[in-house]
Amino acid sequence: MRLKTSLLKEPKHKELVSCVGWTTADELYSCSEDHQILRWNLLTSETSLVVKLQEDLFPIDLHWFPKTVGGKKQAQAEIFVLTSTDGKFHLASKMGRIEKSVEAHKGAVLAGRWNYDGTALITGSPVYSVAWGPDSDRILYTSGRLLIIKPLQPSAKLLQWKAHDGIILKVDWNSVNDLILSSGEDCKYKVWDSYGRLLYTSSSHDYPVTSVSWSPDGEVFAVGSFNTLRLCDKTGWSYVLEKPNTGSVFSLAWSADGTQLAGACGNGHVIFAHVVEQRWEWRSFEITLTKRRTMQVRNVVNDAGDVLEFRDRVIKASLAHGHLVVTTSLQCYVYSATNWNTPLIFDLKEGTVSLIVQAEKHFLLVDGTGVYVFSYEGRLISTPRFPGMRTDILNAQSVSLSNDTIAIRDKSDEKVIFLFDALTGKALGDGKPLTHKMEVMEIALDQCGPSSDRKIAVIDKNRDLYLTAVHRLYREHNICKIGTMVHTMAWNDSANILCGIQDTQFTVWHYPSAVFTDKDLLPKTLYMKDASEFSRAPHILNYVGTQVTVRRCDGSLVYSSVSPYPALLHEYSASSRWEDALRLCRFAKDQSLWACLAGMAMANRELTTAEVAYAAIGEVDKVQYINSIKDLPSKESSVAHMLLFSGHVQEAEATLLQAGLVYQTIQVHINLYNWDRALELAVKHKTHVDTVLAYRLKFLQDFSKKETNKRFMQYADGVEVDWEKIQAKVEMELVKEREKAATTSVRSSLASRR
Repeated sequence: MRLKTSLLKEPKHKELVSCVGWTTADELYSCSEDHQILRWNLLTSETSLVVKLQEDLFPIDLHWFPKTVGGKKQAQAEIFVLTSTDGKFHLASKMGRIEKSVEAHKGAVLAGRWNYDGTALITGSPVYSVAWGPDSDRILYTSGRLLIIKPLQPSAKLLQWKAHDGIILKVDWNSVNDLILSSGEDCKYKVWDSYGRLLYTSSSHDYPVTSVSWSPDGEVFAVGSFNTLRLCDKTGWSYVLEKPNTGSVFSLAWSADGTQLAGACGNGHVIFAHVVEQRWEWRSFEITLTKRRTMQVRNVVNDAGDVLEFRDRVIKASLAHGHLVVTTSLQCYVYSATNWNTPLIFDLKEGTVSLIVQAEKHFLLVDGTGVYVFSYEGRLISTPRFPGMRTDILNAQSVSLSNDTIAIRDKSDEKVIFLFDALTGKALGDGKPLTHKMEVMEIALDQCGPSSDRKIAVIDKNRDLYLTAVHRLYREHNICKIGTMVHTMAWNDSANILCGIQDTQFTVWHYPSAVFTDKDLLPKTLYMKDASEFSRAPHILNYVGTQVTVRRCDGSLVYSSVSPYPALLHEYSASSRWEDALRLCRFAKDQSLWACLAGMAMANRELTTAEVAYAAIGEVDKVQYINSIKDLPSKESSVAHMLLFSGHVQEAEATLLQAGLVYQTIQVHINLYNWDRALELAVKHKTHVDTVLAYRLKFLQDFSKKETNKRFMQYADGVEVDWEKIQAKVEMELVKEREKAATTSVRSSLASRR
């Protein structure tokens, strides 16, 4: 990625340019100390005078009223605020007419900013720079070397910290990634989180860093200094350094679509820059944006190339799952990796697409008005919505898509994740969202398998990694922790294998769903290696096939290979090829593969395979339990005991009671020492009360304890315990279950013959 800059031979302004602001993607206004406001049209390359201000009005800052709020265009969007040295701010129309002037400060008004919905305006004096928080409920401002975050609630406390060794000149706060930029006279720029923690600090420049600005999507930012323009990744490292003849760059502004940048220069110039040479990779394909409307496709296997031309400039693109999706200011182009010549093209309602997310069967677009799911044939599938949805702050960490499910984290309450059916756009299940106990930082849906088994991985504020089923069947085991200190994660594109960087380890969860089947298996299914090669604060870009792509903090890409065997095992399990799965494990002789197979076999109730796999990893007690399950007389008992094996007691109880196996339900709770529940069931169904009391008495005698439970003391008075009678009753229950199972088997056999 780099910037293609352009400067006129002679500056249009006669004095220092103090501020710039975009009205549309191709129109810019600039203000200068020569008292002129100029309009720049990038389509026609024309510059015209909007207004000549009065001689005593020296403009300092300019900010346009927000054009859209919640997807709706605002009628007042044709005005801007202009701050000046006389202590006033002015509301001006697009034609340059001053509609209103307000005495705001006693000194020069150095900064003025509308909040995101245009309901409030903040001005500063002698504050050099101000910015609104993502929800417009906090403001960030400079005070010498300090950065200060002030909540608007009257009783809330200030957050302030020393940020630079010199006076801070510029700040910016991005609403999408919630990160803060600052720059100052110490010749450095820095990246902070909203708690004041330093994430990145630059090396010292030759001159003070006079301007910083986030791109709208929060993926990159620009930095301006004396004869210097820099484009940086959100993590801080620099893509490119330009040295234009501009003098100091006092103000930077991005166009709404994030493709263009303008700077206000100290020598009277206005510099324009376009983002080009972005790259996308998928398997053997590498695609480069060579010009604003041209892409170069290269297949690294056979060095074949194609050139893709577009009518308008490219705004966003995504390459995954065998398709390239490109959006321009007017249209969406969908290319197949097997045919680069004939794209599918459809028109867009709004050109400022801010996010593209792809799945195997369809893709998702986010723009200023909503979220849309399209098929790769260009058909609109669904438009999911929820109350208070703000599409302007959605990013790749807060939106996830699979073939059947959409997950979106709520910004107003970051503990909440809304889940939608991708094909209808309606909320899943009972319509209630998934609520985590802590703020969620990142979400990711797995990509393979049936929708009933869909899982979502969640990284929360504590950097703990959790996994839960989208269709929450087992409510008592709703969400399970599978990792700690996880900084970044990604699902494999062709198997439900998860990778992440966990503290100082690169970790692959070969079968994360094992946590729902047998928690003890999960640590045995992991592959871990030292992550020092990825350096500090790496980010996983994707996990395709057997290759994981990681971006290091210095911007370089590192590729790590993962064993192909787990993905093959997932394929065998999905197609019930258990003999092939056993052969693979015997060939690979890998304990983690055997552990994965044990979990997969138990999840699919394939007891014979599970028995072999558990034996291979030395889990003798579980082998014995599986053998006991195989000897159970009825299918219902087998299912219930497999649920018990996975820790789902309530579901096991419900299964047995539904089948009329009351004694077996009571015996389950006796075996688990759930004495109160065992007695409750016996009393409710008026059977085997003496059995429960007998086992309870034996339990107390074995541990030399006296009865203290009042309920048991109450029933013990009137019930005689006779072990011979109890044994006879138990035998009778087992005979009944066998007879019932045999009758059911005969009926099903006759039904199948008919």
